[in-house]
Amino acid sequence: MKKRISTITAMTLGATCVVILGVTTPSALVCAAEPQSFSEDIMPIFAGRCVSCHQPGGAGFQKSGLDLTTYEGLMKGTKFGAMVLPRDPESSNLMWLLDWRASPEVRMPHGKKKLSICDRNAIRAWIREGAKNN
Repeated sequence: MKKRISTITAMTLGATCVVILGVTTPSALVCAAEPQSFSEDIMPIFAGRCVSCHQPGGAGFQKSGLDLTTYEGLMKGTKFGAMVLPRDPESSNLMWLLDWRASPEVRMPHGKKKLSICDRNAIRAWIREGAKNN
């Protein structure tokens, strides 16, 4: 019985810490506000973290066919299917990969640090707004 109470107490404390940290994290305060512009907000994320692999000749392009050097390349998707479903970020393959909900072999960026919450939320907001070329 003592072990069960200790486990519950530890879980409660852990959840409390997560809530407190989530609310007070400075990075959450500096995220860009909606709406998102593809050219000003989204493309720079891709250019800095994704294009080195996902451009013609890059390893990611060779494996998947995804070209992140242009809006058209992103919207074309991969040889396996669409990456972005406008207005539906939670069903978009791009968010599955960036949020690391996919298997470790295909999480993006592959073999590198996960994109920041701010960057992922910016991409998510852009998709939710219709994934426009703006």
